[in-house]
Amino acid sequence: MRLATIERNGKAVVAVRRGNDYVDLSVAAPSLPKDLASLCGVLDARRGEIEAAVKSASGDAVVPASAAKYLTLIPAPGKTICIGLNYTDHAAEGGNPVPDYPALFLRGATSLAAHGSALLRPKCSQKFDYEAELAVIIGKPAKNVSKEKALDHVAGYAPFNEGSLRDYQRKSTQWTMGKNFDRTGGFGPELVTADELPPGAAPLKIMTRINGETLQNGNTGNMIFSVATIIATLSEGMTLEPGDVIVTGTPAGVGYPRKPPVFMKPGDKVEIEIEKIGVLVNAIEDEK
Repeated sequence: MRLATIERNGKAVVAVRRGNDYVDLSVAAPSLPKDLASLCGVLDARRGEIEAAVKSASGDAVVPASAAKYLTLIPAPGKTICIGLNYTDHAAEGGNPVPDYPALFLRGATSLAAHGSALLRPKCSQKFDYEAELAVIIGKPAKNVSKEKALDHVAGYAPFNEGSLRDYQRKSTQWTMGKNFDRTGGFGPELVTADELPPGAAPLKIMTRINGETLQNGNTGNMIFSVATIIATLSEGMTLEPGDVIVTGTPAGVGYPRKPPVFMKPGDKVEIEIEKIGVLVNAIEDEK
C-alpha cells in the first residue's frame, strides 16, 4: 500500500495510491483517522477497511495522481530522529571513525518540505549539501523493544533528502543548527507499507541525482546500524510513537568532500530515489 498526504480544498488529507489515481480517504472512508500519523497507528487493525474503501471509491473520492498537490508526508511528526554516519563509506569520506553507537540528532517540523516543493538555500550560507536517506515511519508504540521484534513497529518507509548547511553544522560539536534551517529536508512523496518491502527495507539501491547526474549510488544493505537495531536502541530511552520518523543516514557521495565541493544551488533539480519505494523530487530556490 502507498499512502500520501495531499492538499484538497485547502485541507490536508490522507490518500492511497490506486494505479494512476489517489483515493481520498476523507471522502472514501470518513471514519478513519484524518492524518497519516494517526492512521499509521491503526494501519494493521483497519487495513481491511482501507482496502475496501480504495477498491470501491469513485467520483469525488478519486484524484488523478498527476494533479495531486503533495504536502510533507507526515506534516508535523512528534519526533524526527536522524542517524549520522550510518554508512562506513560516508564516515570515511568525511574523515570520521566508524561509530560503535548511533550518532543521533533531531529535526524540527519547520525544516521539512514536501515532494514537488522547493528546498530553500538560506541567505546566510551557500554550503547546502544533499543526503539521500531512507526514512522509517513508526506504526506501533515502541519502548524497550528487542531487535528481533523491532520491525513489527514499522508502518512503512519513504525517501528523505536530509539537506544540511555544512558550515553551520560545524559551528559547534552539535549538528542541530545545520540540520534545521527552514524547508531544507525533503520528505515524500509516499509511504510504502512495510509488507511491500524486504525486512528493514534492505537491501535496496539508494541514490541522489542532481540535474540528471548521479552523485550518490549506495545500498541500504550497507547501513552500519540496521533499521531493527536503530529502533531497539532508540526505544531503550524514548517511546517511539505512531507517526514518528527515523531518518537512517546517507551513503558516500555527498557534496562537501568532493574536489571541488558540490552544493545544491538555485535552479537545481534534486532527485532522491530508493528502489521499490520511489523518487523524491525537489527544486532548489534561494530564501527570499
